[in-house]
Amino acid sequence: MSTTKKALTSAVAASLAIGGFTFGRMTQVDRVQAESPEHAPAAVTTPSGRVLPSFASLAAQASPAVVYIKSVSVDKAAQSEPGFGFPPGPFGEDLPFPFPGFRPPTPPPGGFRRRGSGSGFIIRKDGVILTNNHVVEAAREITVTLSDKREYPAKVLGRDPKTDLAVLKIETKGDLPVAPLGDSDALQVGDWVMAIGNPFGLSNTVTAGIVSAKGRVIGGPYDNFIQTDASINPGNSGGPLFNDRGEVVGINSAIYSQTGGNIGIGFAIPINLAKQLLPELETTGSVTRGWLGVTIQPMTPELATSLGVENAQGALIADVTAKSPAAKAGLERGDLIVRYNDKEIKDSTALPGLVASTPVGKTVPVEVIRNGKTKMVAVTIAKLAEQERVDAAVEDAAQKGKWGLALRDLRPDEREQLGFQDGEGVLVGSVQPDSPAAEAGLQAGDVILQVNKTTVASVAEVKKAISKAGSDKPLLLFIRRADGNSQFITLAAK
Repeated sequence: MSTTKKALTSAVAASLAIGGFTFGRMTQVDRVQAESPEHAPAAVTTPSGRVLPSFASLAAQASPAVVYIKSVSVDKAAQSEPGFGFPPGPFGEDLPFPFPGFRPPTPPPGGFRRRGSGSGFIIRKDGVILTNNHVVEAAREITVTLSDKREYPAKVLGRDPKTDLAVLKIETKGDLPVAPLGDSDALQVGDWVMAIGNPFGLSNTVTAGIVSAKGRVIGGPYDNFIQTDASINPGNSGGPLFNDRGEVVGINSAIYSQTGGNIGIGFAIPINLAKQLLPELETTGSVTRGWLGVTIQPMTPELATSLGVENAQGALIADVTAKSPAAKAGLERGDLIVRYNDKEIKDSTALPGLVASTPVGKTVPVEVIRNGKTKMVAVTIAKLAEQERVDAAVEDAAQKGKWGLALRDLRPDEREQLGFQDGEGVLVGSVQPDSPAAEAGLQAGDVILQVNKTTVASVAEVKKAISKAGSDKPLLLFIRRADGNSQFITLAAK
């Protein structure tokens, strides 16, 4: 796999370019935890007399539970075949084609097959594996290779794009080695850590370093990354980050780089976050999150002075969604949230995660500073609408049978929460694998706004637009993604 940013992106590596650098998502339990070793890495004395840690015993113990994950997805868009054109530039820009008039070949029937790879680790003896969402997102085929070279097809039990977590399952005979899960909250900056993965397809590669920082935010709504200088490269994604007791404390997920390769700044998802989401991912396949209904922004010294606040801490409410839990509780624009559910909010980035993890329907105390005075507000948390899963009882079976697509009408509160006007929007509840909808790139959570340039606001209107178009003609859909991006998609029946 190429180390350029574009190659990372094409291999389901979500990247965020900032100031010429790249935050790149890298590709290429039994719940009773296993006993962890009682000793730290053995010391090794160099010829010069320096004492360094040895990770040999930890690597030998931990490696059997680390797996190599290969995925195959289908891309229906036109693209260059290997050997055509030039590689992308150092910042991902497209360079000119090699000769005038050259264009990428059109996709073959069914689309181009893309191959990606990453890492993962076994968390239960019966074959449950934890990895990154971007390693398996949109994959049609997933193969897991164990450290002893045995290969198994894998199925996805659950995915959460917002935290980049995915849970897989393989079927084997006999117990498998398990990586014990540790406590990421107990990590301290400067602690030794060890990463095991498959960078660039080089299986069971062991690297080591220290915890460089904690609580890093690199662009996601629920970011709380562990930063490490242990070498992490494309292919390490989804692999474990171990502490010096052989316990998994993080899931390697992203790098900060100018080239797509390691420069000593890597990021891992804290294992405590994964442990919190695992039960729901395994049982329902998705994550239900709490919703407060506010837009927040960081505090600055200038804002603190203007608001009459001593410290530039907390989350400043920039806006309140109408009829949201926040609005019903009386929160207002300009309120400064300083405590949520008895937890201090020192930085605005801490609030989204706390709200998301609050059980739906729970009433929590929120302390705000309004006009220089402290005020306590009780807020009853609602469910984040974009996480709604379609109920089997309301799936439109006829549409799902032909198109591989289950639709349902948006409720008024969902339409308002997602920012749609009355009279627009139909929710995609689920997409059947290998169906026309899946091949077109539709995803659960998408909202269909138009069918053949006709605005739709109900499943009945979608049916009417499809009937008007004729059963043999492709459909032009205009959709809104859960992340707020809009695009056209062509849906053709098989």
